Amino acid sequence: MPVLLPIEIIIMVMEDLDLHDLVNLSRTCKLMHAVVNEFGWSIYLRMHQRQSFTLHSARRRWSSLAQVRYNTLADHSWSRAQFIARPLCRSWPGNLQPVIAVSFSRLLVAAGVVVYSYGIRASFTEGHGTRLVYEGSYSFTLGPGLPERDVTSIAFLSDGTGDRTVSIGFEDGCVEQFYLPPHRASTWRQRIIVGRVPSKALHYHDKDVVSLSSSLNSLLSFSSWGSVAFSDLSSPSASLSTLQLGVRSWSSHLCMMASSPYAVFGITCTTHPTPLLLHHIIPSGILSTASLLLDSPRHRPSAVYGIAKTPPCSPLGSPDQIIVSGWYDGAVRVHDLRAGEGAASSGQGTTLNPVLTLQDPWSPEPVYCVSCGGGSASFVAAGTARYSVVAFWDVRRPTKGWSVHAPGNDSSPVYSLVLESSRLFAATQSRSFVYDFGPGVTKDTYPSIPATDNRPIDRQLRPRDDGIDFYVLKYNHNRTEI
Repeated sequence: MPVLLPIEIIIMVMEDLDLHDLVNLSRTCKLMHAVVNEFGWSIYLRMHQRQSFTLHSARRRWSSLAQVRYNTLADHSWSRAQFIARPLCRSWPGNLQPVIAVSFSRLLVAAGVVVYSYGIRASFTEGHGTRLVYEGSYSFTLGPGLPERDVTSIAFLSDGTGDRTVSIGFEDGCVEQFYLPPHRASTWRQRIIVGRVPSKALHYHDKDVVSLSSSLNSLLSFSSWGSVAFSDLSSPSASLSTLQLGVRSWSSHLCMMASSPYAVFGITCTTHPTPLLLHHIIPSGILSTASLLLDSPRHRPSAVYGIAKTPPCSPLGSPDQIIVSGWYDGAVRVHDLRAGEGAASSGQGTTLNPVLTLQDPWSPEPVYCVSCGGGSASFVAAGTARYSVVAFWDVRRPTKGWSVHAPGNDSSPVYSLVLESSRLFAATQSRSFVYDFGPGVTKDTYPSIPATDNRPIDRQLRPRDDGIDFYVLKYNHNRTEI
């Protein structure tokens, strides 16, 4: 007679099984099929997490098996560079510099003084991605007769009210907090006017606010001339910590979840030895002296325009220890804070070189923004400075990268992007768009784009015959066909 192992032992063994092994185990007998369905797929999901803000509401309704199936199909699409490309709106009036923010409940796209809101709706079909529904927009004004100031950055704050509390940075240097009222039946898809109150700003900078970064209950703002403000929003009485770098500045990243919290700043390298600086944060505030200089062996005077962290279960390592940055020279560099042997001390500080450098050999364009996620949590995406190009690399095969132009193929930079497990949201100077690698995309998954002849850029959009996908241009970094 066969000897049956205790279920507890089988569960322990399943923690070390890959997808193929779990499938084979579930096919051995009815008992193993039931055990894998009850325990195996949930264990696999825990060991192979996927960061998916916009899929969060749907995943809560799916079985573990449906989630694993969705992830597997999406990973397969990533491996073949196959996706659905969709513009999310018609072109904006004028050429703008948009920014994107994503939460579990909505996608916000800020362009000029207007923030466009897309609600996330769960699909009725298990294993199909969520729908994005255009809710309406918000226009932020100082009052009648006063000049308008563009939104330069936006970050969601934890509020327990459906992700409607945001911090917004404006080009006049103010960082203000807002509650975004719902678009009810009377204002559905219309624009709600929101009055600004600069006198109650969370942070104030003399120059343009370039970036906002939030982590846990803390908020960091960074101006274009190196003015830093850091505060703990959970404690109204907490003092504001400030720092002046005094150089042309571009990007920031805040990490409060690390054992030693830190902030990273991307600057133009002039008087500083490197364009990427790490400052630790202590209970009294942010340290004035950089703790680490994140450099490159091929260092030339440069600038860092985008900074990102890795998702959970990334092959690169823990999000608290990995810093991914986009540089003016067109490279994406990965620094591992655990690589102490690669650090060198000098009179200017401790320098850490990258563990990985990614670059499109056919494009010398600067990298304006970066984000991490994608199939198997192993991809890095970079928005470049011209021709609406987004470049992708799988860090497990870094020489096998590929790039794709945005729908419409305009000459704009890609100013902002957010990469999830199966979706990339991005924006050029003309419009926002999405690449969806997941299964089950239909005509209703994203807002329809009515035909228009108002602007030549809209006439360049080419929908495919299925009415779901749009034509885009792709190329492999080694120039072989994708």
